[in-house]
Amino acid sequence: MTWGKDIKKFYNEIGMKIEKKDKESIKKFYEFRKELLREEYLEFLEASSSEDTIDALIDLCVIAIGTLELFGVDTEKAWKEVLKANKAKIVGKKESRPNPFGLPDLAKPIGWKPPFHGNNKGILEEVL
Repeated sequence: MTWGKDIKKFYNEIGMKIEKKDKESIKKFYEFRKELLREEYLEFLEASSSEDTIDALIDLCVIAIGTLELFGVDTEKAWKEVLKANKAKIVGKKESRPNPFGLPDLAKPIGWKPPFHGNNKGILEEVL
């Protein structure tokens, strides 16, 4: 996955970083990033063209992955961990989510384990 590396490089080029490392500043920056995600999500919901939809979805990815990078999470490692957990699910029906299209869905089998991010949490633990 090169997205994380590409975004990290771009952020470095423009000087995007967490300036202050005290807990209060980190929390404020985290809330700022959440607001950016909310704005992009609303743009996606309001998109009325394929162009706007693509832009909003990619911007959501850039901000989400960029946030992980800014907070010191190894996005490649996190991606692999989440993908591994998703691949351990089984094709089935999730009762809590209607699926009127009849497309394959994933369900958690007995014994399924969620992704484990261990020591790959960066400074997110400062805010959560």
